[in-house]
Amino acid sequence: MLIYNQATHQVSKAPLRMPEDHEIVWINMIQPSSEEIHHVLQNMFNCHPLLIEDCIKQNQRPKLDQYRDNVLITFYTLVNPLKLIELDIVIGCNYIITMCQTPLPLLHDLYEKLQQIEGRIDHTGRILYFILDRCVDQFVDNINVIEDKLEKYEESVYRDPYVRISQQVFKQKRALHHIRQVLSDQKTLISSISHRQFPYTKEESNVYYMDIYDHISRAIDSIDIYRESLNSLVEMQMSMKSDRMNEIMKTLTIFSAIFLPLMFMSSLYGMNFEYMPELKFKLSYPIILIIMAIIAGSLYIYFKRKKWL
Repeated sequence: MLIYNQATHQVSKAPLRMPEDHEIVWINMIQPSSEEIHHVLQNMFNCHPLLIEDCIKQNQRPKLDQYRDNVLITFYTLVNPLKLIELDIVIGCNYIITMCQTPLPLLHDLYEKLQQIEGRIDHTGRILYFILDRCVDQFVDNINVIEDKLEKYEESVYRDPYVRISQQVFKQKRALHHIRQVLSDQKTLISSISHRQFPYTKEESNVYYMDIYDHISRAIDSIDIYRESLNSLVEMQMSMKSDRMNEIMKTLTIFSAIFLPLMFMSSLYGMNFEYMPELKFKLSYPIILIIMAIIAGSLYIYFKRKKWL
């Protein structure tokens, strides 16, 4: 665990133990078992049974539950770039405990960084800010990756309207919908910390939490834009498919129109009547071919002038 000594203003690492009165500690538990969670929360810090149950079961919505001696915050961050990772945070007057079932590089980096700068963890509310701020920043970074994917989808559709991307688009839309729900809950959570008297933050820290609130609002706006873009992408693909089909049908119709009079003439002189004067002319065959060529050429020129070809 990470210890800040308020007397000496020094930051150091130490084995897991109860903090002393002059110490602020951060306990970061990575992939903890149920027994480890129960030991730390129940045996060491005497947390409420409901708090312990939520930390063990996981899969909670973003929330802030306040108990007599501490607060449980369930928060999420985003990785890979549409995978949500739950982070449970228990915060008391001189301790903060983070629990995550997936190793998070952002927590490891923050854990190492806070050892190098004195005075950065002089109260638990400051540590909480650093954690939540990094979680939200990772949301923003991964949401920006979605924009690159969207551009690739658009390029694929422009190149080939028949490319099969509907399944990927559907998965993206469903994932974005879930992420937006989580961000909306976390926006409310941050608002609760910054606008009401949160027991473990200082009044001057509220402006930093408002900055997190602003980042979440921008992330939600970006998600809304991407969802609309995905809808527009599907509509654009359907429209391009329809236009392509119309072009094909127009081409086939024009060819049919050109060959229709030719088919009429060939069928007319293909009838088996005995008395057809034209059949006895020596030049009947070339004359009919010339007439058919003139008709086909005239129709082609007419369609070309009408810009149907």
